[in-house]
Amino acid sequence: MSEFRLSEADLDRTPEDESRETRIKRLKIRSWRRGIKEMDLILGGYADANLQAMSEVELDAFDALLKENDQDLYQWVSGQATCPAEHAPLIEKLAGRG
Repeated sequence: MSEFRLSEADLDRTPEDESRETRIKRLKIRSWRRGIKEMDLILGGYADANLQAMSEVELDAFDALLKENDQDLYQWVSGQATCPAEHAPLIEKLAGRG
């Protein structure tokens, strides 16, 4: 596994001005450094296993999902609450139902 470092500026870049490699690194960091440990494990594990193979459209969807509140995400993944339709396909995959 290669070591990588991103600056704070790298974490704030939008998909339009970053390389695919940098974007995947940013998404992995954001996946593993959430507000609650449960979401670190769910999102981080999913990111490690799937981001490299995802299309740009799928990366856009994952990036949008990471902007959501951790408490909401956990309720959606655990089935305690219904998620917004735009996140449903990815939530199903994260929950192991899709």
